[in-house]
Amino acid sequence: MESREKKSIKGIRIRTMNYGMILAACILYVMVIFVTIRVSIGYQNLSHAVDHYIECMKAADLVTEGSDYLTMKARLYTETAELKQLQDYFTELHVTRRRDQAVEELEGHQDNPEAHHYLELALEKSNDLMQREFYAMKLTAVAMGEDMETMPQEIKELKLTKEDQQLDPEAMQDKAKDLVFGSAYQDAKALITSNISYFFSNAIETTRQNQVQSAHVLEKSMARQRIYISILFVLNLVTFVMVIMLIVKPLQIYIRCIKEDKMLEIAGAYEFKYLALTYNDIYEINAANEAMLRHKADHDPLTGVINRGGFDQLSQILKVQRIPMALLLIDVDKFKQVNDGYGHETGDLVLKKVAGLLRDNFRSNDYVVRLGGDEFAVIMVDALPEQETLIRDKVGNINRILKNPEDGLPEVSLSVGVAFSAEGFTDDLYRNTDSALYQVKEHGRCGCDFYRG
Repeated sequence: MESREKKSIKGIRIRTMNYGMILAACILYVMVIFVTIRVSIGYQNLSHAVDHYIECMKAADLVTEGSDYLTMKARLYTETAELKQLQDYFTELHVTRRRDQAVEELEGHQDNPEAHHYLELALEKSNDLMQREFYAMKLTAVAMGEDMETMPQEIKELKLTKEDQQLDPEAMQDKAKDLVFGSAYQDAKALITSNISYFFSNAIETTRQNQVQSAHVLEKSMARQRIYISILFVLNLVTFVMVIMLIVKPLQIYIRCIKEDKMLEIAGAYEFKYLALTYNDIYEINAANEAMLRHKADHDPLTGVINRGGFDQLSQILKVQRIPMALLLIDVDKFKQVNDGYGHETGDLVLKKVAGLLRDNFRSNDYVVRLGGDEFAVIMVDALPEQETLIRDKVGNINRILKNPEDGLPEVSLSVGVAFSAEGFTDDLYRNTDSALYQVKEHGRCGCDFYRG
């Protein structure tokens, strides 16, 4: 009695300390959360600046790649007159659209209008340059005698000057090449590159400014955060020591006892002692129940499998455990004819053979039962409907052995009904299995059927 009072006083003192620690921890947590929000905002601003910079770089690359690709394809067509180069050019222009996509993707990010203006200007200059490329490709197509009806709309509708129409094919090709290789074209390309460079420089400077501002906010917030977290760490350390001494250590003792399958040692605070005493009471009751189950679930003296009494006990236990399972009800087909024709001694040998085959073909943790006479059952624990094929194969294998005896016993077969339950041995499980067995018998016996609901 005195020991209990001491533990009760100690427990009250610990609770009081815990309440104080919880209150202090809550205050510190609120302060940490507040600072963390500020850090998060600063980080988001920094991340947004970096993301915007990356988007700008991608956009610039897309404009450059798209423009250079159009240039390459226009030049290749004027050089080789291959229609594939012309087709690739207009596929990029109308389908892939890398340049247009770059500007479209930046429309939702107007943080830096000046930089975006340079990119739009680069696209505008690239579009202006396309007019020279169209004209060069038109000259090449006319020089090669291509059917204008098969040409893209831009080429087909483009009109050559009267002066160029008078040129011979070779001169047309030379002029086309000059249009896309000449100094004027190079100057226009340089202007596009210059605008993209301005775009790069402006985006970099804007990103740098945003990073400096965000870094300043982050530095101040994280300094406060470090102070609060340090205080919180000390508080948590004290709490952890108390938890280890008053909770974790008793739990470790209990886990060891459970693994060793023995009653719990009485240790720890009042709540743990109460838990241990309650567990030990349940442990003793379960041990008694298991002993009673083992006694009642005796084995059939003929076949060595569980008898009907054991089956009834198992069904009660499995009703409580509510684990997925399957029940098989099994009849030895025309067993009466075996007894009548060969005698009961031979019939007993057949029953022992059936029981042995059931044990050999099903798992060691499944329960093989002789319900009485020529009726057997198998309880498969942790069995799911996905195992239907496996069960059917097991029954088929047993029937093949029984129908082709090599031991001098008469030929027999099994009729098997199967039902599954996801919630242990329910009241409907036996009835459903018996219904499945009835279907087998009605359709010629020697087989296996499953209850479908």
